Amino acid sequence: MSEVGLALVVAFLAFLLGGVPIVFVLGLAAVIGLLIADIDLIVLAQRTISGTQIFSLLAIPGFVLAGDLMAAGGLSRRLVRVCQTLVQHLTGGLGMVTVLSATFFAAISGSAPATTAAIGRIMVPEMEKNGYRRDFSTALATASGPIGQMIPPSIPMVIWGVVAEESITRLFLAGIVPGLMIAIGLMVVSALSARAMGLRAKSRRATIKELGEAVWDGKWALAAPVIILGGIYGGIFTPTEAAAIGVAYGLLVGLFVHKEVHFKDLPHIVLQSMKTTTIVAFIIATASVFGWLVAIEQLPAALAAGIIGISDNPILILLMINLLLLFIGAVMDNIAAMIILGGVLTALGAELGLDPTHLGALVVINFAIGMATPPFGYSLFVGAAISKLSVEAISKALWPMLLVQILVLMLVTYVPAVTLFLPNLLR
Repeated sequence: MSEVGLALVVAFLAFLLGGVPIVFVLGLAAVIGLLIADIDLIVLAQRTISGTQIFSLLAIPGFVLAGDLMAAGGLSRRLVRVCQTLVQHLTGGLGMVTVLSATFFAAISGSAPATTAAIGRIMVPEMEKNGYRRDFSTALATASGPIGQMIPPSIPMVIWGVVAEESITRLFLAGIVPGLMIAIGLMVVSALSARAMGLRAKSRRATIKELGEAVWDGKWALAAPVIILGGIYGGIFTPTEAAAIGVAYGLLVGLFVHKEVHFKDLPHIVLQSMKTTTIVAFIIATASVFGWLVAIEQLPAALAAGIIGISDNPILILLMINLLLLFIGAVMDNIAAMIILGGVLTALGAELGLDPTHLGALVVINFAIGMATPPFGYSLFVGAAISKLSVEAISKALWPMLLVQILVLMLVTYVPAVTLFLPNLLR
């Protein structure tokens, strides 16, 4: 490893372990690398700007704002009602409502923390009121959040598509089946846990009339993913254009249909979305400088060769990649990790003969699970803020749900058809 490469690695780890926010970790490490390499610091400004000047990244602020508008417009509450009429008569029904609602909301938000927040605020108090333990209710909402990063429109899928220069549409399709499998697994956990807690279904089966009323009331919420995703897969508009359509749809429904959003609310909603987008953009900008230095120092190739050198068994190598990504996803921001490790992972994927879409799905699913994994998962912190419980308390109730997610991850890893079935239909 070169002197510059060693300095980058040491500076990155030192700042990260020192508790410095990730965006400054990346920026400071990049500055140190540039100084040691005797590269003019003007490159810092150039790479920072160029790192955010990618057309596909325009989808991110669009999907963030669309999700915020739809949440404020009452769509999440209506989704919960539809889900409740479907499973309220089952043991563990309220837990299933949490998972189903998160799955539907995932097709609007594209973000794990946003999904946990939107559904958790509604369902955690409701589950606790009906006899569920607060730690279990919060853990379920936390574990359901990562579905928001697997089912399109997934913001991490957009990022990976840009980093790896892969089709975002194919990546979107690759996340659907794994996301649904995790949802089903979490619903099974909910049913088994409810039995263990001595809970039984308190509601009767919803009548056709009640289901029809719930669906009619929630028709605008249910139509959102159909319009956005149907337009993308139907070739009507690109993922970036779909984000703009989502904003327009959320605005019209919130202002003029449900009338739960008022013009005076818009500055607050837009500001909230701007804060989220700014954080993402800032990380992308600094990570792009760091990632450029990593690339020119050929660290990805060296790391890939090192991993391949440990074993030539593809099964073992894939297992090591998963363990590495799960660890990184639990301690580091997903977006920064994707940009930094993009070269390493694409090189490894090419060496192993992995389909690029399958590799992208693996990366995103690993990092999505990391969002709910102790000690630093973002969704875990959102759950703690909602329930006022400690991260430790939530983590104890979380392990069966994480087990389900890891089992699905292993299936996705070694059975590529799970992720490639839907994308291959486009060919």
